[in-house]
Amino acid sequence: MEERRPSLFSYFIVSVLGALIGAFLIILFFPAAIQGKEENKIEKRIVIEKTTDFSYAANKVLPSVVSISSKNQAASGFIIDKKGYIATNSHVLGNNIIVSLSDGREFPAKVVFEDKVLDIAIIKIDAQDLKEVTLGDSNLINIGECVLAIGNPLNLKYQRTVTAGIISGKDITIEIEKGKFMEDLIQTDAAINKGNSGGPLINLQGEVIGINSVKATEYEGIGFAIPINIIKPVLKSLREKGEFKTPTLGLKVFDVETAKHYNYNINEGIYIYEVIKDGPADKVGIKEGDLILAIDEVYVNRVVDLKRELYLKDIGSTVKLKIKTPLGDIKDIEVTLDDAENLSVDVVKKH
Repeated sequence: MEERRPSLFSYFIVSVLGALIGAFLIILFFPAAIQGKEENKIEKRIVIEKTTDFSYAANKVLPSVVSISSKNQAASGFIIDKKGYIATNSHVLGNNIIVSLSDGREFPAKVVFEDKVLDIAIIKIDAQDLKEVTLGDSNLINIGECVLAIGNPLNLKYQRTVTAGIISGKDITIEIEKGKFMEDLIQTDAAINKGNSGGPLINLQGEVIGINSVKATEYEGIGFAIPINIIKPVLKSLREKGEFKTPTLGLKVFDVETAKHYNYNINEGIYIYEVIKDGPADKVGIKEGDLILAIDEVYVNRVVDLKRELYLKDIGSTVKLKIKTPLGDIKDIEVTLDDAENLSVDVVKKH
């Protein structure tokens, strides 16, 4: 039987149908592909704009920045809770503290928390429904990240100024006077001038990542801020209990970075340079020269991390310290925390 071959007409019909189907598919899907690409371009443009436009972050925080008058000087602070809690530096506080809000109202303030070693404080005014800042995570900052410093320089009581820069360094230790150090600081080249102390250092999302503290007076473009995470447990206690009592181990300590200033060969942990007589640590046999490696299984290499873990505890509670002795022995020791007001644990000094 003779095999029948497809006619030329059949080939023509198949080709036309294939072209029609292909055209239909292009019409159906190509606009969506174009739209997807355009949406991606828009998203990328939005991201770029958000990371380069300082006004969004500044305007988000400016209403929460306050002026603080005390000790015959002006400083800055920022509202961390709408019920009137304000973060600032310890060194700017004295008697008769007056807080000036961005809307011109003024209130007397009282100190509800102060850590002179870390140079941080929280004060309280009797005001409600204030605009509070958003606290970021200072553990997630990166060198080179853009930041803004906000404050009230030159005694401009009702005016807030903004300076821009980058994060130049992390976990920095500086000697602020002979034998006295500030540790674990954020270094920035955003200008921190007189009156800016206590103001917020923010990222471009408008989150506070630090408390502006000091400027290296002998150099331009070098300022320092205290990581914001340290005050989070304090604020939590103030919100829940209306007060915060500072728990302590009864120790004076410094970390790895400060140890370098004394040529101590330390590469981990927190160094104990003084044990307060009859304090919690003294009662359980912890000695000068010991290292704290961990507290309740949380390993610590920075003083701010040790203090933050302590601030999460209650006075009278027991913590487990992992201690390394000068001979290299490692042991776990339980310590019952005392109230810092009962002991003198104020400054970090070399004796």
